[in-house]
Amino acid sequence: MMNQQEPIICIKGLYKNYGDKQVLKGVDLDVYPGEVIGYIGPNGAGKSTTVKILTGLIDEFEGTISVDGKDLRNDTLSIKSIIGYVPENAELYDVLTPLEYLDFVGKLYGMDEQLITARATRLLTAFELSEYLHKRMDTFSKGMKQKVLLIAGIIHNPKILVLDEPLSGLDANAVITVKELISLMAKEGKTIFYCSHMMDVVEKVSDRILLINNGVIVANGTFEQLKSEQADSLEHIFAKLTGQIDTSGNAARIISAFE
Repeated sequence: MMNQQEPIICIKGLYKNYGDKQVLKGVDLDVYPGEVIGYIGPNGAGKSTTVKILTGLIDEFEGTISVDGKDLRNDTLSIKSIIGYVPENAELYDVLTPLEYLDFVGKLYGMDEQLITARATRLLTAFELSEYLHKRMDTFSKGMKQKVLLIAGIIHNPKILVLDEPLSGLDANAVITVKELISLMAKEGKTIFYCSHMMDVVEKVSDRILLINNGVIVANGTFEQLKSEQADSLEHIFAKLTGQIDTSGNAARIISAFE
C-alpha cells in the first residue's frame, strides 16, 4: 500500500565528505507518508550526518533530496517548518521555564502565542510535568529535560518527526508513552524517522528498518524480512552486517580481564 504513494522523503546519491573522510557513500532512500523508519548503525556509520542533512543543519552535500515534493537546497526553510527534530544531544535554555522555552520554539515556527500556550500546557501535562510549568529547567533531571525536548519537536504538529535516541533518560512510563505516541502519529499519516541503538525498541516501533554501515545502507526491509534473510534477532542482524560477529566472545574477553 505504502509504495503506491509518492514518497514524502526522496534521497538520491547522497555523498558527504569531511575533509578527506567520506562519511556517506551514495545513500538512496525513499520514505513514504505514515511510515516509521528505524535507522540504525554503529557509531561513525553516517546516521547523524544523514539526519543533519535531512533536517537542514548541514547544507553542503552531493546528491539530491526532496521532502514533501520540495528540493531541500531550494526550499530549506519551508521544509524545516514541516519537520520536528529531537536531537540526541541538545542544549536547552535551562534558565527558562518549560512554558517560556516552548513559547520561544513555537514562535520560531510562526505559531500564534495563545495556541502555543494552550498546546504546550496540554503536552506538558500529558508528560506529567504540569507542576513544573513555571519552574526553571536548570533544576530538572535529564529525563524531564528530554520530555521538554520531545514536546518542542512536536509542538508545531509536523508532518515528519526525526527522533535521534529520543528515549535517553526517560522513565519506564514515559518510554511507553513515546512508543504509543509514535504509533498514533503514524496512523495519522505522519512520517517518523527513528534513530537509535536500542534494538528492541526499533524492532517494535518500526515499519521498516534501515541499517547503515561505513556510509552505505546494507539492509533495508521489515524486521520479518531481515530476520528471514539474516538472523533471529535485530541484535544479531546488526552484529552480522557490521562485522561484529563475535559479540559474545568480546564480552567473555572483558570478563577475563578481571581474572
